Amino acid sequence: MQSPAKPTVRSITGFTRAIKTWFDAEAKTPDSQGPATVEWARVAPFLAVHLMCLAIIWVGTSATALLTAVSLYAIRMFSITGFYHRYFSHRSFKTSRVGQLIFAILGASAVQRGPLWWAAHHRHHHAHSDAPSDVHSPRQHGFLWSHMGWFLSDQHFTADLGRVKDLAQYPELRWLDRYDICIPVALALSIFALGWAFEMWAPALHTNRWQMLIWGFFVSTVACYHATYTINSLSHVFGHRRYKTRDDSRNNALLALLTLGEGWHNNHHHYPNTARQGFYWWEIDVTYYVLRLLSMLGIIWDLKPIPHSIRDSNRVSAPK
Repeated sequence: MQSPAKPTVRSITGFTRAIKTWFDAEAKTPDSQGPATVEWARVAPFLAVHLMCLAIIWVGTSATALLTAVSLYAIRMFSITGFYHRYFSHRSFKTSRVGQLIFAILGASAVQRGPLWWAAHHRHHHAHSDAPSDVHSPRQHGFLWSHMGWFLSDQHFTADLGRVKDLAQYPELRWLDRYDICIPVALALSIFALGWAFEMWAPALHTNRWQMLIWGFFVSTVACYHATYTINSLSHVFGHRRYKTRDDSRNNALLALLTLGEGWHNNHHHYPNTARQGFYWWEIDVTYYVLRLLSMLGIIWDLKPIPHSIRDSNRVSAPK
């Protein structure tokens, strides 16, 4: 009888390196030429976050836990849409270096990797939108790959930092991008500690440490994940096209509500440089409203508007 094959040194080394990437993104060697395959050991934490949501069966629920989940969903969704997207990816407004770091930390709390990685991939998307090289195009790769398969693949774990030279000059952003796991872990521990405090000193809230952790961190994280991903997978398939763009981007009011304004995606691809994605008053863009508030407070400034001449150009349909 033939004995079972022993693991090769190469496979063991690859597995060990995959585990290291949980904590250090630079443990992964860039491989832009290799096949786009999923490295399961590396993506195990992503799968675990989803599986942890099943714990709601045991921890139950409460108004406090649900309010925490909804609040953290809204805060972290805004951090992605307002900071990772409109600031780091498109530089549609300005802030101080301290403000920039705070924005990066808040964005990292959504567990969608670091600001340099996120911005580099998004800038690549705009440069090649719905072309064969667009890694999250449903036209080219189908729903599941455009929704989340692309970033789970070994090939796209690293990003082309040449696209974010303006951001890579800041060592604090590079550190946060390399050790992006630190912020989500700190957030999860903080939620757990808050639940423990409620359990000990505010029993009238009818919650506990585990319930707060599951709802406040895991459930809200997964909800934020998939709402964000729909802009890649669904906003290029379902909705209304106001502008003639070279891609399949569409405006979708429902997705705009879920993502605080990102669903006005055809608007965005028509003119990505503006801080505003709802071009008309009836297009609800919560992210822009909050950015306006931050501007009034002096935290950010120079929000780039949408010029009327550009808003009214290259239409394929009337505003609706």
